[in-house]
Amino acid sequence: MHRRTVLLSGGAAFLCGCSNNWTVDYGPPISPAVSRTWRVTDVQAIVPSTLTVSEDNSVAPNANIVWRGEPLGDRRAQVAKIMKEGIEKGAAGLNGNRRVIIIASLREFHAVTPKAIVIAPGAVHNIQYNIQVVDAGTGAKLTEPTPVTADLEAFVKEAAVTAAVQGNTQRVRIVNHLARVTEAWLGIGPDASRRFSGFGR
Repeated sequence: MHRRTVLLSGGAAFLCGCSNNWTVDYGPPISPAVSRTWRVTDVQAIVPSTLTVSEDNSVAPNANIVWRGEPLGDRRAQVAKIMKEGIEKGAAGLNGNRRVIIIASLREFHAVTPKAIVIAPGAVHNIQYNIQVVDAGTGAKLTEPTPVTADLEAFVKEAAVTAAVQGNTQRVRIVNHLARVTEAWLGIGPDASRRFSGFGR
């Protein structure tokens, strides 16, 4: 079941889904004894053409990809670049001898819309993808495809304005969040897994 945004206004609840519990989860991390033998030569961020995209400025558009943090353009390409940058940043600490490629296939990238920023009491960026490591030379699979859920609280109202003025935009926050999740999954950073409650899609 798709998650939706929950809004509370004037004591009335507008329920657009079945859950307001969110997750950062990537399964058991890779042993650093293994991952530190790797050096990432490429990150391939795949955004399947089957994923739907919405430009609807509603509180919770019904689509797999909702992204308003950059000027209007190819949203699939924009989201793929964000994924690539975040994962590259998270894997930058690997300096081993074995050349590897990280492949990430997006399942959902549902950020917040301008309308949600203005009227919602809270919001969550919902990001889900599968991630895998392969040998850069042979293509041999070094890990199985791992489902990752990387939900992140979004800023709304005054907090969103303040963050944007300070340069801490949605894009910056999401890239840094994906980097932390990637470090944790690779076993080279602090545990990033958690569960939290809040308003969101």
